This record gives sequence, C-alpha cells and structure tokens, in this order.
Amino acid sequence: MTAYADFYRQSIDHRDAFWSEQAKLIDWKTQPAQVCDYSNPPFAKWFVGGTTNLCHNAIDRHLKDRASQPALVAISTETNTERSYSFAELHAEVQRMAASLIALGVKKGDRVLIYMPMIAEAAFAMLACVRIGALHSVVFGGFASGSLASRIEDAEPVAIVSADAGSRGGKAVPYKPLLDEAIRLSRHKPAAVLLVDRGLVPMDLVAGRDHLWASLREQHLNATVPCEWVESTHPSYTLYTSGTTGKPKGVQRDTGGYTVALAASMKHIFDAKAGQTYFATSDIGWVVGHSYIIYGPLIAGMTTIMYEGLPTRPDAGVWWSIVEKYKVTHMFSAPTAVRVLKKHDASWLKKYDVSTLKALWLAGEPLDEPTAQWISDALSVPIIDNYWQTETGWPILTLANGVEQQTTRFGSPGKAMYGYHVKLIDESNGEELTQPNQKGVVAIEGPLPPGCMQTVWRDDERFVNTYWKSIPGRMIYSTFDWGIRDADGYHFILGRTDDVINVAGHRLGTREIEESISSHPNIAEVAVVGVADSLKGQVAMAFAVPRDASGLTDDAARLKLEGEVMKQVDTQLGAVARPSRVYFVTVLPKTRSGKLLRRALQAVAERRDPGDLTTMDDPAALQQVKDLVGD
Repeated sequence: MTAYADFYRQSIDHRDAFWSEQAKLIDWKTQPAQVCDYSNPPFAKWFVGGTTNLCHNAIDRHLKDRASQPALVAISTETNTERSYSFAELHAEVQRMAASLIALGVKKGDRVLIYMPMIAEAAFAMLACVRIGALHSVVFGGFASGSLASRIEDAEPVAIVSADAGSRGGKAVPYKPLLDEAIRLSRHKPAAVLLVDRGLVPMDLVAGRDHLWASLREQHLNATVPCEWVESTHPSYTLYTSGTTGKPKGVQRDTGGYTVALAASMKHIFDAKAGQTYFATSDIGWVVGHSYIIYGPLIAGMTTIMYEGLPTRPDAGVWWSIVEKYKVTHMFSAPTAVRVLKKHDASWLKKYDVSTLKALWLAGEPLDEPTAQWISDALSVPIIDNYWQTETGWPILTLANGVEQQTTRFGSPGKAMYGYHVKLIDESNGEELTQPNQKGVVAIEGPLPPGCMQTVWRDDERFVNTYWKSIPGRMIYSTFDWGIRDADGYHFILGRTDDVINVAGHRLGTREIEESISSHPNIAEVAVVGVADSLKGQVAMAFAVPRDASGLTDDAARLKLEGEVMKQVDTQLGAVARPSRVYFVTVLPKTRSGKLLRRALQAVAERRDPGDLTTMDDPAALQQVKDLVGD
C-alpha cells in the first residue's frame, strides 16, 4: 500500500482510533469520553463529553507563540484599503464584538444572523459568536429581501450584524434597505441590529433596534470576554444551502468535530504550517469562506487574507499582486474565477512573483481539463481540484499531499479523503459499483466524518429523507452527483443526478459535454442543459461564451463556429452527445457566488418560468438567452 492508501484504510477500518489521534491537533478543556456515538443512525455525535471552543482554537491558543504575527489581512480593491491584524489585535477586536453582542442580549445558544460584505468586522462577528457559544448564520451579502427574510424566519436570530453597504465594481450596493425590508417581511423580528457604517451610503436607523458598531466598540475597548467552553456536539453555526425543492436548508454544524476536521485538513490536505499565508478568494457567505477564510487557516496558526473585490479590478493581475506582496503559500479559488481570468491576457499571471505558492486549490463546480491546463501553464504551480459540499464542510475528494505527494489528474478532483467511506451506487437497485469506470451516484456510508452536518436546523426528518433515503433500498448519504472512479482511485464528477440528460435512452452528464465544448480554442465558458424534446425525450442545448467574439458579427460566422463545436463533440463523445444547438452569449447567468443557474437556463430554453432569481448576479444574462431561444 502507498502511504495515503494505508492512511485512508486506517480511517475507515479503525475509525475511532484514527479520529482520536486527530483530536490531539486541537485544544480541549475537557477530553472527550467517546470518539463517535453512532447509536442512532444517521445522526453521528463526535467527541462526546469533550468541551472546547472554536474561537479559542482559532485565536487564543496562538497568543503565546505568535501574538504579533499577522492573523487577518483585510484587503478591499473596492475601497482601496488594506488592514492587517495580528493575533493579539484580532483577539482584542473579537472580544470587543463579543462584549457588544452580549450587551445587545446575545447569550449561549442564541442565533446571530450576519449579513455582511467581505470586511474585517464580518470575521470579528463570526469569531465573537462562537467565542460566547452563540450560533452564527451568515447570509451572503446582497441577497434580496425575500431570501433574507426566509433565513431570518428559520434561524430566529436575537441580533443581526450588518453594514450600510457592500461594493461591487466600484459601485456601492446598499444593504440596510434590503435588511429593513427583510425584517418587515419576516414573522420573526430580531431585538437588535448592529451596523457597521462604512460611509458608503446614508443609513436610516430604527430607534431602539439599530446600534452603530463604532459607538459600541468604543464602549468596550478594553473588554475581556472569556471563551465559553461548550460541548463538542454544541452547534457552532447554521449555513443555508438551496434545495431542489422547498425552502433553503439550514445546514447545522457542531463545534468539536468541525474544529478537529479543519485542523486535520490543514495538516493532511493542505500541508499547511503555522506562519504561512492562506488566500481563499471566496466569500464568508459560502462554506469555503467559513472553513478556509476564517476558521481553518487561523486554527493552523496561519495568516488569512480576506478580499473584497473582483479578480479583474483594477486589472487581471490583482490577485497575483497580493500573492507576491503577502508571500501567499496556499491559494483557494473557483473554476469560474479562472475562466474569467482566461478571457484576459495571460501576461497578467507572469507579471508578479508567485513562487511562494505551493499550489492553487479549486472547488465549487467541476473543473474542466482545458481550464485546469490553462491556469497550470500560466502559473507553473500545482493545480489541485477538490470536491465537497456545504453539507460536509471540508473536502470529500481531493489529494492529501500532507500525507503523500500525489499527482493531479486534470478533470478529476482526486481520491476519497480519509474518513469518507465513498462509494459509487447504482441508483436503480442500490448496489455498490466496484469496477473501474462505472457510472454511479457518489455516496458516503455512515457515519459522516467529523465536521459534516449534524442535521438540518430544526428538521431532523428533512435531514434523513433528503440525504439518506434518496437511493432505493439502503440508508446511505447521497451527494446527488454522478461520478466514475478509475482503476487508481481517482474520481471524476459527471454532474448532478438531476442534471443528467436522457437523450433517447442514453444518459449523458452535462459535465462530459461541457468539457468537450470548452476544449475548443475559442470557447471560454459553457453551460449545457437538457431541454425537453418530443422525439428524443431530451436534447442537449449549449450556451457558450466565446474567448474572442469579434468575428461573430453575422449569422454565417456564428453558424460556422457552432458547426465546429458540434463536430468536436461528435469526435470526442459521439453523435449522441451532440447539442441540438450551441448559442453564443457574452455572459452566463450565475449567482453572485459564481454558480451557474442551470435550472433557470433550462426553464428559459423550455419557455417556462425560471422561478426565483433573487441570487442572480446579472439579470441581463438570462435576457440574452430568452432573446436567442425565442418566445
């Protein structure tokens, strides 16, 4: 066995001994009495009887050895500001925020909803909540009022932390009016709202409810707020993720299991060392921001960079200038961002010294091979894909280079990570597929490892029915993704089980077709959806963003490129996978976090109502599609 194969088998065959060893990576006030209680499947309780604190492990325990080391660097190319906080300074700011929240009536077990741009005070708020044993529920800044209201109703926060505005592309995005409207719409009314005034837009304050951070901070400048030692199973936060149906699901995370999982991932997956610098380009409104902007790097004693801004402003070299300036060792981004950069001159990636980078990790959606190859060539550092979910909190599939250096295979997020008993399941009969290159549902045998969701907030039944009962005949966690595994254990994700296209009885993953199309030299980005067809049941329809659209000014030129793309799919995948049409657009409809709105695309292509579009970044993107496919 190789080093990693042995490490993985230990985690599956000797689960408790394995995780008992990982638990030594964090500080405990009281040592756990039991590693895993799985007496009530599928609910797993990790490190039962242990008490710990997430904020202590992220900040306090580092004060002895690295108080003066930068802990958090907040950079905004929107407001042209940079501020570095040492561990000691972060410690002080978090205590001021904690004291302010306590003054507003927040106590252990309460929820605090955080609706914030990517500014340092958002990190203070998250860390302050877990310091005092309150649960934070971060909602992506700029979410429309209706979406925000549903989350307020479900979380029932005692207090909300927000700001006057965020900023995007140099334009202020007011938050306060959206928040006021959301509170008006919500049946639950929070007692207090704490507001950071950035001076971007005027704010109307509600007397008795709204409080300014600057004045409360001044009152608590010398605050000392000790960490609340909580049970390992005490919830640390909820984070909402969209479901295929119904209201968003509040993914509930524990404290001890999550802290151990992140500490272990920093060591085994990222090969990270204290004193190094981590730059994740995500947002705190998403799980990557929780795990790998705020908690994971700080637990590991690293400097973490929080970035507000676009990857192309003031120019397409801005991220790499940050890498050079702060000697970033670990960078985490998304394939969407790389595809955006792919449209710009590659010389921007050569302008700065990125030699400190150990690797670039990418996640959030499938990483197609052409995009991976492009960024690999441009950066000359390892490109490591990884695959996971809001529900799991840390990678399911990637490479654990801290255990054994392994080779990236473009198009694959990698191997099953320790603790995840990953299986490929035939959804028709629930049987495990054990031979290489068989397509099945990517599933995880219980118990889910530490750090994964405990349940759906206040809805155990939904947790069981949604995640554990979707595959006939067995209780197993479904990721709702199709995948295959090659003979060497590398997995390939082929798209959502509900995004599979069934063309005349042939089941085709959208990922396969997208990868084929995106390998055309003039295609920067593509989305493929299945569209109802009276003859074949479904046909594939593609929407592609050209790298260079200057030559596509007339129908003949567009038809020529469309023909080239179709021929390429024919050659690579066979005629059965050929899209019925390839439409060329300037931008694809996405959420503000960069995820493709596939269902909206499919609905418009089928001339149906696309439904709730509150998360869409650019409404003009969907209008383009409507104009192309006709009424």
